[in-house]
Amino acid sequence: MVQKDYYAILGVPRNATLDEIKRAYRRLALKYHPDRNPGNKEAEEKFKEISEAYNVLSDPEKRALYDAYGHAGLKSSGYRGFEDVSDIFRTFSDLFEEFFGFSFEESAGPSPRKGADLSHEVVLELKDLFSDKKVTLEIEKYEACPKCGGLGYDPEKGVRTCPTCGGKGKVLYTEGFFRVSYTCPDCRGRGVFYVAKCPECGGSGRVWRKKQLEVVIPAGVEDGTILRLRGEGEGGLFGGRPGDLYLKIRVKPHPYFFRDKNNLVGILKLDVVSAIKGGKVKIPYFDEKLEVEIPPGVQPGEEIRIKGKGLPDSRTKLRGDLVLKVDVEIPREVSEEGKRLLEEFARVEGIAEEKGLKEWGSSGGKKKKKSFWERIFGKRDK
Repeated sequence: MVQKDYYAILGVPRNATLDEIKRAYRRLALKYHPDRNPGNKEAEEKFKEISEAYNVLSDPEKRALYDAYGHAGLKSSGYRGFEDVSDIFRTFSDLFEEFFGFSFEESAGPSPRKGADLSHEVVLELKDLFSDKKVTLEIEKYEACPKCGGLGYDPEKGVRTCPTCGGKGKVLYTEGFFRVSYTCPDCRGRGVFYVAKCPECGGSGRVWRKKQLEVVIPAGVEDGTILRLRGEGEGGLFGGRPGDLYLKIRVKPHPYFFRDKNNLVGILKLDVVSAIKGGKVKIPYFDEKLEVEIPPGVQPGEEIRIKGKGLPDSRTKLRGDLVLKVDVEIPREVSEEGKRLLEEFARVEGIAEEKGLKEWGSSGGKKKKKSFWERIFGKRDK
């Protein structure tokens, strides 16, 4: 689905002020409002489109997120836009009164109200990402009252119709081509009077509950991922659907490994002899031990890659690699016997003659001492 530019939808530049955005929306809202275009589905869709654009661009936080990351940034924050026209009326009721001096007619009686969305943070260890992780959450929230179903009145005693509005919840007038409506002052928009409040919720339509949820976090999920659980938010009112629960995933830093996409990267510390000789070494790796092949003469900073030992991709389940960066540890102190053997090793391998080690040794030498930079890095070939 093609996602349109909110600035283009309202016809304003990207540096438009809030007043310019509001004026643009007022003009377009008057043009495409459903009361002025009865039965016109195209106008209704346009009305929803401009309202969504205004909702984002008039909110400094949403606008900054949209400017930086576009629609993907809004989606990652949990923003979902409007579901229907009545959702727009409820959100912008005060704004429409400011624009036109009255509110527009919605529907008779109390409208269903969707429950609030909730958010929760789930903290995982790096080892939890190798397979699907089942976690148990305890969520405290408002749920629709089980006795009255969110209506607020005692279902056994029922309700009686408001005589002022005839059960519509609004008093209607006509003004030009608009149908103008005001909330009924007697029933306050409910359309009915409760014979008795619900004894379970006291008339609020909701009750406070603790709920345990078992959630499966997919293997390989990335830090910062947001998972949406539909219908696990707060309960709705007057038959409205419940909100959603958004889970934000946090992965604790590991002391020895860090993530590079689906690869895991770590440091493999080797002593000088092992680096020169090569061979095999066993290393602990989460719930297993890995046998790593060390190539003879491996150099500091070189990488040893072990295929298929990284993290699984959350979609394809294919695993990345384990990448070990070699770090050769040089002993700070060497015994006299060790020095003698190193000098013998240098003589046999011709290292002393190549690198000028003799001039640093106990035997002394008359060669010109190399500079600090030459000793550490050596000169590049011209």
